Amino acid sequence: MEDQSAAPLLPRLPPPEKRGGGRRLAREVWEESKKLGEVVGPAVFTNLVFSSMNIVSQSFAGHLGDLDLAAFAMANTVVDGFNFAMLLGMASALETLCGQAYGAKQYHMLGIYMQRSWLILLSFAALLSPMYVFSGQLLAALGQPAALSREAGSVALRFLPAHFTYAVLLPVTTFLQCQRKNWVTAAAAGAVFAVHVAATWLLVGCLGLGISGVAVAFNLSWVALAALLLTYALGGGCPDTWSGFSTSAFVGLKEFVTLSASSGVMVCLENWYYRILVFLTGFMKNAELSVDALSICMSLTSLEMMIHMGFLAGTGVRVANELGAANGQGAKFATIVSTTTSFLISLFVSLLALIFHDKLAIIFSSSQAVIDAVDDISVLLALTILLNGIQPVLSGVAIGSGWQGLVAYVNIGSYYLIGVPLGVVLGWGFNYGVPGIWAGMIGGTMMQTLILAFITLRCDWNEEALKAGNRVRQWSSTK
Repeated sequence: MEDQSAAPLLPRLPPPEKRGGGRRLAREVWEESKKLGEVVGPAVFTNLVFSSMNIVSQSFAGHLGDLDLAAFAMANTVVDGFNFAMLLGMASALETLCGQAYGAKQYHMLGIYMQRSWLILLSFAALLSPMYVFSGQLLAALGQPAALSREAGSVALRFLPAHFTYAVLLPVTTFLQCQRKNWVTAAAAGAVFAVHVAATWLLVGCLGLGISGVAVAFNLSWVALAALLLTYALGGGCPDTWSGFSTSAFVGLKEFVTLSASSGVMVCLENWYYRILVFLTGFMKNAELSVDALSICMSLTSLEMMIHMGFLAGTGVRVANELGAANGQGAKFATIVSTTTSFLISLFVSLLALIFHDKLAIIFSSSQAVIDAVDDISVLLALTILLNGIQPVLSGVAIGSGWQGLVAYVNIGSYYLIGVPLGVVLGWGFNYGVPGIWAGMIGGTMMQTLILAFITLRCDWNEEALKAGNRVRQWSSTK
């Protein structure tokens, strides 16, 4: 392999391209959409597979009994979900660095960055592991019933192998994604999903291992996925970006930890925000009906959100690649195309939600009270879907540009200083109930979206390209 470290990282930036002519613009939009689709399509499929794996496990747990279902849901959503979000956020630092290095043709750095990410994520996974060990006591301290806390703690402890597997898996998926090879992840996820269904059925349905069988199949599936991707990435599938283990992975860890921690906080603040919404509804009058209606709406938005999470991944990769290649205008154009496409999709889905507002809950419940409760908040559902078309894309721009630290502060202010207090005031102070809580949450999301849009619109993309080039040059010098 030729010495790529000698390649110029910052060629003289060309003046902003004048994209005149409708036919030329249409061709450029089409070309950018194809590049975006190479990441978005497989990312959406992979996200849907991951969600389906959880649904399969939850379904088998549900057939074991109400306590088993509640324990699995509590362990999977509260304990494992919290830690997965933290590790996922920390891995997004790798998306910034690998994406920019790939755009700058510093291919050898991708493998080194991945090794650094492994070191950091495995260390943080070890630090987070006591949450699994003492989750039963923690849930009991938070007021959960003793029997549920005890069973959920037992289930959470069985998730420890998957927890450490995430620390290995997430960096390699990002490593592949930044090379636009996440079709490999999608193919592996599809194969593992079949294994997951078969293993869960065998261990639970045939061997009668109960909730332990659900947990073993869950761990087995994630380990199998990690093994497949590692075999591809380290076994010759990425000859330009993986040249073996290197002691350079131990250099520059302090800066890597800083960016990883900022990324983890940024993602966790968003993840926790929507969990708080469900938590608060448990204190409403007629809490069971409120939670039922809200959980249905959350299920609908979560399913639709998978599309925009794919756009988040695609935007992050495209922006990072273009900035790393010292093409600030290319990053700007990628942002415009991705935002427009994602917004049009969300606009279409939100219109469907308004048209079928009185039928949204039929596939989830036959209770007329629940159907009417969902109908009452269908406008808020449509507005949430509309915002989902913009906010994740702007987060992708932030990841591709390395703004995670700034966005973490934006999230704190928008979500926890505006959204949550506003939801409490509207929900209880003005007696609007669940619609009031959700309206407050939307207010926080809208504020975050407006701030990120302002930052993006005021961005000097050529300056960001210079920063990316300097970052790649600085970190490449540590090899």
